[in-house]
Formats: sequence, structure tokens, C-alpha cells
Amino acid sequence: MDTSSGIQEPFDLIRLSLSEKVFVKLRGDRELTGVLHAYDGHMNLILSDVEETIMLVEQVEGGPEGQTTVNVAKRKMNMLFVRGDGVILVSPPSRT
Repeated sequence: MDTSSGIQEPFDLIRLSLSEKVFVKLRGDRELTGVLHAYDGHMNLILSDVEETIMLVEQVEGGPEGQTTVNVAKRKMNMLFVRGDGVILVSPPSRT
């Protein structure tokens, strides 16, 4: 682990991302971007200025078997509580 930047445990990376914009991948083909305000050991998150992206994969009726279409739906929210059991990945902001 990178001890020079204060990152020794996985949660240290989340702690260093407080008050910064993060990317969150959720179960069910959902993705969020927003400012991280709080988290806990269960990976419950509180985000603000959130944009949610939902990928809707649908089977094409009357088309060849296995043919699908992907529709993207987006919505914005001022504040959001994210339950940790749905979180797959939290990506901190890029640090250059």
C-alpha cells in the first residue's frame, strides 16, 4: 500500500475522497456521480449533486434471439442515501 499519501487501508481511499466528486457503480446497471459527504463500514454513502445513470437492456421483440437494445436513462438529485449492499465500486476523483 502507498503509505506516503496516508493510504494504508481500503477505507483510507474513501476517507480522502470526502467532499469530492466520486463515481459509484451499483448493482442493477446503475451508476452515480456525486459529492461524497459521509460513509460507514457497510459502505452506506451520502452523496449530494447526484447524477444517476441507468442502463436499460431490453430484448428486441420479433428480432433474432439474443438481440437486445440498450437505453440510457439519467436523472439528477440534490441529496441521496445509498445503501451499501448495492455498492459494487467507489472510484475516487483522479489525482494528478
